[in-house]
Amino acid sequence: MEAIPQITPFLLMFAVIYFFMIAPQMRKAKKERKFLKDLKSGDKVVMKSGMHGRINHINSKEATCIIETTAGKLKFNKSMISMDGSNQINK
Repeated sequence: MEAIPQITPFLLMFAVIYFFMIAPQMRKAKKERKFLKDLKSGDKVVMKSGMHGRINHINSKEATCIIETTAGKLKFNKSMISMDGSNQINK
């Protein structure tokens, strides 16, 4: 009986950390996976480095894509595409 009052603050602290830090991070990661899965040729994207371009070709085996920019065509990993930046330019 004495253990329940001692463990209650730890349980509350874990619940607060979970709902304010872990759960939102998991939701954002899930949205980003869906965003990367739904990319198709012709989509305008922004790379995490800040480079803007349009997807020319997607290679799902290698998880890469060819981005057409004003400098030419460049090959990147799909994971380097910024979901937040790409959503801002597509509004």
